[in-house]
Amino acid sequence: MEWIERLNEAIGYIEEHLTEEIDYGQLGKIACCSSYHFQRMFAYMAGVPLSEYIRRRKMSLAAVDLQSKNMKIIDVAGKYGYSSPTAFNRAFQSVHGIAPSIVKNEGVSVKSFPPVLFKITVKGVEEMNYRIETKDSFRIVGTSVPLHKDIEKNFAVIPSKWQEVSANGTLQKLVSMMDTPPMGALGISVCNDMESWRYYIAVSSLQAKEDFEEYIVPAATWAIFSGEGENQSIQELERRIVTEWLPTSGYEYGSAPDVEVYINPDPQNAKYEVWIPVVKK
Repeated sequence: MEWIERLNEAIGYIEEHLTEEIDYGQLGKIACCSSYHFQRMFAYMAGVPLSEYIRRRKMSLAAVDLQSKNMKIIDVAGKYGYSSPTAFNRAFQSVHGIAPSIVKNEGVSVKSFPPVLFKITVKGVEEMNYRIETKDSFRIVGTSVPLHKDIEKNFAVIPSKWQEVSANGTLQKLVSMMDTPPMGALGISVCNDMESWRYYIAVSSLQAKEDFEEYIVPAATWAIFSGEGENQSIQELERRIVTEWLPTSGYEYGSAPDVEVYINPDPQNAKYEVWIPVVKK
């Protein structure tokens, strides 16, 4: 329950700061995780990206200001952090489907998005196989791409990078260098709040890095989940870990990177593991 309570405290923080720029780092601190992990948890549990949720809440309140308080559009735009009326108009229309100038007309319908409230719901669903392992640090070699702080933008960046390394022979070369556990092609998200966010496509190796980058994955305790199927199924497994396993597991997110291990990377018959860094509550 503590974990759910912290998420709801973070929602309270959002509500108190809707007229300011929301500090994602502070949201992570309230929930005792990184801002990256908070965004992941929120999106999986609320069914909407954090950035879109905040936009909807701001535009819900903006509509009230325009309708009942008779405020000027430029003043409402400034109140919710939009320096440009054009940007505010675009955001307002994306939520309500109409221009803010029309809202003042009698009988005009707008949308309302109330604050979310997280609760634990026990459901009868299929089992998840996992194990808890404490591992020493290990070295990876590979290639990386910078990640956006708004993690929704990375859903295009990461698949594009996988396509690139598969097409140009980089992935095959990396696999030939793999010589230490974990054995498999690795997708590693380094997204803590102390260094620049990057996503590595790499292997665990002791060989010379040649033209590749290297990174040391720190020692950590991991909850390791196994899965198989089409590659898209890994996203469903990650969603279930956050929404079904983590809230009642007795663990919370640790500070190490997230790791995906592709034991068999065949897109039609993938075998993989998802490593989530955890610490005991």
